[in-house]
Amino acid sequence: MTATTLLNRKRVLMIPGPVEVSTAVLEQMAGPPTSHVDPNFINEFGEALEMLRTVFQCKDGQPFIIAGSGTLGWDMVAANLVEPGEAALVINTGLFGDRFGEALETYGASVTHVRAPAIGSVPTMDQVAAALRERTYKVMTITHVDTSTGVLIDVPALARVVRTVSPNTLVIVDGVCSVGGEELDMDAAGVDVTLTASQKALGAPPGLSVVMASQRAMSTFKHRVTKPTSYYASWAKWTPIMQAYEARKPSYFATPAVPLVKALHASLKQIVARPMADRTAYHAAVSDLVKRTVTAWGLRLVPQGLDLAAHTMTAVYYPEGVSGAKMLASLAAKGVTIAGGLHPQIATQYFRIGHMGITATHDEELRYVHRTLALLETALREQGYLQDATDSVTDAAVGAARVPASAPVPAPSMALRMRPKL
Repeated sequence: MTATTLLNRKRVLMIPGPVEVSTAVLEQMAGPPTSHVDPNFINEFGEALEMLRTVFQCKDGQPFIIAGSGTLGWDMVAANLVEPGEAALVINTGLFGDRFGEALETYGASVTHVRAPAIGSVPTMDQVAAALRERTYKVMTITHVDTSTGVLIDVPALARVVRTVSPNTLVIVDGVCSVGGEELDMDAAGVDVTLTASQKALGAPPGLSVVMASQRAMSTFKHRVTKPTSYYASWAKWTPIMQAYEARKPSYFATPAVPLVKALHASLKQIVARPMADRTAYHAAVSDLVKRTVTAWGLRLVPQGLDLAAHTMTAVYYPEGVSGAKMLASLAAKGVTIAGGLHPQIATQYFRIGHMGITATHDEELRYVHRTLALLETALREQGYLQDATDSVTDAAVGAARVPASAPVPAPSMALRMRPKL
């Protein structure tokens, strides 16, 4: 399925996950059922595990691909690395920090939050260092991009604080909305575990929990005193399964989601075909286009600064007098789905646009971003916003939306024209 075909269908998905997927990924989902011990599938599963080390930049890490949502990654961390009564420090920049903390508490951890002082901000390094000095923490969790706020946090800087103040504390990164789109080198940063999901910047359908654990994390797990506090999420069950698939041997604990693993394998092959630095640069360029466009309209981002704004998504406050429900409905009627707010304190006050995976890394699929911006401008004008502007504030986006589907797409910005050739 080409981008042209997708643009001609009823609706294009531009939310912060699930995302649009490539033709190669779609083809894997369209095949007949396959045995989980079929030699071809075992090879694909093994290759997928190996490719994850490149994506996470974790040379000796232990990868896990398990049927479940990204939330399962929280359970895996809590059940395998934190024993009941041990302390966990949560660096909280939004709803998903709250929920990670809830997951840890469910498994018996004593949780302390270091919260951002305001929505759209991040805690200071001094706040984090002070918290680490107050007690001994088994783990510190970081939400790299909080999907509820669009806030990006500096993982390497936080990891350095941990190594300086509390070097035995494991650094855990929730990378659900970042892995594959934001810069994250686990080895260089000193991250012990990163968890993500298949349906965001990894460019596959939803349904897989993807986790990478460092050897330090695996050693911590192996030396725990009590048994893992979960059956399905236990690394004691899953580690030999992952190692068997990587050795190209059949194994069984629970049936893997075969079509989803095949789809992830197809997407990972596309991802690792180019340097990860190029991929993150593509996401940054598209993010820059979206954010410059909406701020040129006078709209305000939820993150309190571009240095705090994710490159995989954009969170934007509605302008005064614009009904969010009407705007989202207008876009949907025109063929584009974006997301409303998610943070409970401001849920009705803002909207979110996803731009990750093929919408940020494939030239043809950049049409999705152009079309979204053009139709977003139209939806705002329908409610009387931007009426003082006689011409489009985003000519490139409007041009891309107005041309026939078969026509070339105008170059959207200098930033994108300067990207490495795809």
